[in-house]
Amino acid sequence: MADDPNARSPFPGSPDAAAPGPLGDLQDADTAGTSILVVDDNLQNLELLHAYLEELGLPVRTARDGLEALQAVEVQQPDIILLDVMMPRMSGFQACAKIKSNPETRDIPVVMVTALNEVGDVERAVESGADDFLTKPVNKLELLTRVKSLLRVRLLKRQLDRALAQMQNFRRESPGA
Repeated sequence: MADDPNARSPFPGSPDAAAPGPLGDLQDADTAGTSILVVDDNLQNLELLHAYLEELGLPVRTARDGLEALQAVEVQQPDIILLDVMMPRMSGFQACAKIKSNPETRDIPVVMVTALNEVGDVERAVESGADDFLTKPVNKLELLTRVKSLLRVRLLKRQLDRALAQMQNFRRESPGA
């Protein structure tokens, strides 16, 4: 690498690594088909979160309550869900618990986004299976940092699952393995 002045280090954060784009380490990851689901019964909150998340360049879908969120997840699994807590018909706690209790959807990261900020609310979010918790008003930098981090983990898990499946296929196809 030292011989090629145009070569970049494959290690993020190293002095000769390329400056990260809006997705940070996700810039070079396979983000095809990656999407975000934002769930809130307040239209202004949906619009604000949508505007913040547009910076990531990924499709952002919306739902207005927990039941709509479950239907949206059933139609097309998102790669991360931002979920308000206090909503009509089904709370964010209930929706999160249902998502996390389903083997098909339990690995989808869920970030609870709420005006509630008591310790008991955070505990309840964690008990329902939430992966993270943000309080309103949401700070844009904090939101984008957490979403990128959880998406990075989700994409790495997807890569790992593909690699493991390829290894299993190779072992099955290899004679004497």
